[in-house]
Amino acid sequence: MTTGKKKSKKKLIIFGALGALLLVVILLVIFAGNKEEIISVQTEKVEKRTITQLVSATGKINPVFEVRITAEATGEIVSLPVREGDVVRKGQLLARIKPDIYEAQKVSADARLSQTKANLNSTKALLDKVEAEFKRVQGLAQKQLASEAEFESAKASYYQTQGTFESQKSLVAQAEASLKEAVENLNKTYIYSPMNGTVSRLSVELAERVIGSVFQGTEILTVADLSKMEATVDVDENDVVLVEVGDTAKINIDAFGDKVFKGVVTQIGNSAKTTGLGSQDQVVNFEVRIQLVNPGDQIRPGMSCDADVQTETKKNVLTVPIQSVTARMPESKEKKPESAEEGEQAPKPKNGKTNKPKEVVFTINESKAKMIEVKTGISDDTYIEIISGLSGNEDVVNGPYRAISKELEDGKTVTVTNKRKDVKKD
Repeated sequence: MTTGKKKSKKKLIIFGALGALLLVVILLVIFAGNKEEIISVQTEKVEKRTITQLVSATGKINPVFEVRITAEATGEIVSLPVREGDVVRKGQLLARIKPDIYEAQKVSADARLSQTKANLNSTKALLDKVEAEFKRVQGLAQKQLASEAEFESAKASYYQTQGTFESQKSLVAQAEASLKEAVENLNKTYIYSPMNGTVSRLSVELAERVIGSVFQGTEILTVADLSKMEATVDVDENDVVLVEVGDTAKINIDAFGDKVFKGVVTQIGNSAKTTGLGSQDQVVNFEVRIQLVNPGDQIRPGMSCDADVQTETKKNVLTVPIQSVTARMPESKEKKPESAEEGEQAPKPKNGKTNKPKEVVFTINESKAKMIEVKTGISDDTYIEIISGLSGNEDVVNGPYRAISKELEDGKTVTVTNKRKDVKKD
């Protein structure tokens, strides 16, 4: 009996201890669930600064003035006295195409002209003779000393010879035009520089055969004025509306490292350049030309560059870090139906318009986050202008990104830690 009572008492103690342990665990879970989450953030003062709005784009360096010279005569290149990089003057010989065929055409045209002129002179002499005879017979006919048949015969002969003479004149004109064309074709075998500049590209070699055409002949070389260079960049369709002719720009050329060149916007394209049409990667850009100020003599056409166009500058305006501004959907005035399950979409506004997100920042007041709606203006790489919503000198949350974009709400408890190591940790 004594042994049975001891076993029952031991079981009672064990179950009692387990029950007490379970109760402690339940209480810990309850209290832990009710504990408020404290969010660690960094802050920065709202201050007045000077902001310059930038539009960034990439592109290539090109000469402002360049001429692509193509062949207008067909044949073999028999002279090429220039090389790529040579400085040339206007009117200087750049290349010569074998002229044999064109010289023969000129000689032939010249001979035809001489022949037609000889025929014209012969016909003119005959016309003078026939005209004199016609006038003699006409005078006799008026005195009734010549018959009507003689008069009509002389008249027909005169008009026939006059027609032949006019035809010979047109043949002479055609021969002169043919000779002029032959001379021009012969002159096209000599290629001269149309401007002062530098041979920036040489596309042919000596003894190479080229095809001549007025519209699309073989490209021979390019002459460019390297003293005037421009950056040709592609600007996104959303940013091009901010750019105006005359805006200043800072240009970084890859080949020159951190060196910054100054430039001025001279032209903004009206036609869009679309890539990836019809796909998810479709991009619409507009070409903007920026002329470099004092480019020097080391810049070469085709170099890659990055340009920051300064579209607008505002001085002494309230600013916050760009990352401090986030978007929040406005709270709907219409309550969600009680029968709606979690995850179900809220009812749309009765007016059919979609609620637009509002721009907000979070300030800190007595360890509590306060959400403030703001209106923003221009921005640079670091800061954004605040037009309304803040008065200045507030502590605005500028990190971490997850806290600003998702975790922070109005009234949330926060702890401010602006130490560098905490920022890195976040």
